[in-house]
Amino acid sequence: MAKRPEQSNQQSAASKIPSGLTPNSRLFLAFLVVFAVATLIFSDEPWLAAAEGGVILALVVYSLLMRRVQRKKLLAYIESVTYDTDSAKNSTLQNFPLPMAVFRPADAQLIWANQLFFELCGIRRPSLEMRITDLLPGFSSRWLMEGHSRCPELLEHNGRMYQIHGNLVQPKAGEGQYMGITYWLDVTDYENTRQEYLDSRPCIALFVIDNYDELFRGLTDRKRNELRDAIEDQLLQWCDGKHGFFRHYDRDRYLFVFEERYLDEMRAEKFGKLLEGVHSIANPVGIRATLSVGVGRDGVDLEECFNFAALGVEMALSRGGDQAVLKNRATFEFFGGRGGEIETRSRVRARVMASAMKELMADSSKVYVMGHRFADLDSVGAAVGVCCIARKLGAPCRIVADSTKTAAGALIDKLKRDETYLDAFIAPQEAILKADSRTLLVVVDTNRPGQVEDQALLESCTRVVLIDHHRRAAEYIENPTLSYHEPYASSACELVAELMEELVDRDDIHKVEAEAVLSGIMLDTKNFNIRTGERTFEAAAFLRRSGADTAEVKKLLQSDLAHTIARCRILQSAHIYKPGIAIVEETEPQDRVVAARAADELLNVAGVSCSFVIYPVADGTFVSARSIGEMNVQLVLEPLGGGGNRAAAACHCVGMTPEETTAKIKTAIDTYET
Repeated sequence: MAKRPEQSNQQSAASKIPSGLTPNSRLFLAFLVVFAVATLIFSDEPWLAAAEGGVILALVVYSLLMRRVQRKKLLAYIESVTYDTDSAKNSTLQNFPLPMAVFRPADAQLIWANQLFFELCGIRRPSLEMRITDLLPGFSSRWLMEGHSRCPELLEHNGRMYQIHGNLVQPKAGEGQYMGITYWLDVTDYENTRQEYLDSRPCIALFVIDNYDELFRGLTDRKRNELRDAIEDQLLQWCDGKHGFFRHYDRDRYLFVFEERYLDEMRAEKFGKLLEGVHSIANPVGIRATLSVGVGRDGVDLEECFNFAALGVEMALSRGGDQAVLKNRATFEFFGGRGGEIETRSRVRARVMASAMKELMADSSKVYVMGHRFADLDSVGAAVGVCCIARKLGAPCRIVADSTKTAAGALIDKLKRDETYLDAFIAPQEAILKADSRTLLVVVDTNRPGQVEDQALLESCTRVVLIDHHRRAAEYIENPTLSYHEPYASSACELVAELMEELVDRDDIHKVEAEAVLSGIMLDTKNFNIRTGERTFEAAAFLRRSGADTAEVKKLLQSDLAHTIARCRILQSAHIYKPGIAIVEETEPQDRVVAARAADELLNVAGVSCSFVIYPVADGTFVSARSIGEMNVQLVLEPLGGGGNRAAAACHCVGMTPEETTAKIKTAIDTYET
């Protein structure tokens, strides 16, 4: 309720009354003196005034004595209160329910600690001459100096785990050394419970026999059962002791559910016992079984773990099989995969892919074909093959490529002289502007979004076809509309040639197109010396029947005199790092084509089965690697961000010098061999 103005005025007036008018002992004494003086002046009896004066004096003396007594009592009370406060403070610190320690961070000298802290350290007779780092060797005060109030790591001591909290204080502002005050919280039980929860989370493993059809083809039922039982025995032996759930749920697939506590053991042995055990089994013809393993972990539920495992199996198969892939919520981990790829392609798959591509092109407004950056003969040749298919199906098609930064300059120049390909090439920016919702983008010779000619074009197209032969890396083009990904193929041109054979009549293939596709096959197979299978020769024979001139193809593979001299200079810098492994470390920038061909040329040296050519580029270092032996160069370069296949791989190390790159490659080689 609001106050009335009159009340406010009265209160303000009352507040102005002089404090001297407030009744107290001095005012009463003044009145007594006045009365005594008045009695002396106006009374005829002076003894009465003297009696009043005596009483007044007695009262004054009594008042002074009582004031002194009260002052002493007050001082005693204040002293007792202060003492009790200090005692309570000391008692609180000594009896604090957590271990406490005060020390100097500068030299770790212990200043004070309560009894619980010394019991934590196992000290019966504490001494303040101790250092906290001597009592607890694993302790560091760096987190305090960095301004944190909690140690980011747990400290383990005598089988117990402690979470440390604390802060820095200074005795006086700007004076003295800083002191660290720490509080030690025993979290052993909580950590044990948390670790048990993590260890008991479910993981799902899927086992797939890569070459099931080849293994069981032509066998009697009895032989089939014996071979299947031998494979299952190897799987069961490996699963034994892991207290999991194992079931055979499809003709070539097995399911194993286990707890995550056994995953570290699997990582440590890199699934080697499992893969080698299955590989030791052979059918009567001598074909050895190979296994692909996908392990899913860290899923929100069993369904997501199963999906991770299925994705891991798909990744293992796309990388050639005979390996294990561990998939969690964020990353892939790869184990094995050192053996050669096992060809499992069939005409049926090529026919299915051709039919699907025909439908996609028929429903597209336009078709763009794009390979990897710094396109080579395989990339451009595969793009030309796709253009040939599109022309046959009546779909307008153009190639997205940088004609100035390419290793296939001779082929591009030859194509531009052909009337059909006068306007076949288009810049990425122009392609993005002309693309619409019905545009079909065909990506050839790469499966990594970061390696395509233009990533913005890839992201702008919703209909994507992938045709590639490289092993899939952890980063890959996800969810393409159609994927023809075969790591067993020699080249992307080989895959495109099979599609051409299904969709295009030989008379409709131009001579320059057949030669372009054949040049890609010859480049990646090193003139049919490596990574060749029966399907490779079938594709080459089809192209030869379609008009390809091998002499013209040979010209596309030639290098000029300057490049030949530069290649010889690179070869002079080679040295043998380990038996069979040649490394070249160049300090000057090199032409990419020259360096790649130098890596190929090193394989012609007796005793060399693997080569690495390392040279600087504008933003770091580039590596070209080749192999014709047991070493899988793709696995060697993969930790550095490289990719490729078993026989040929490359890596672009951004921000690294050739010396640093060489050191990392040597480390990768040593790790691979162990």
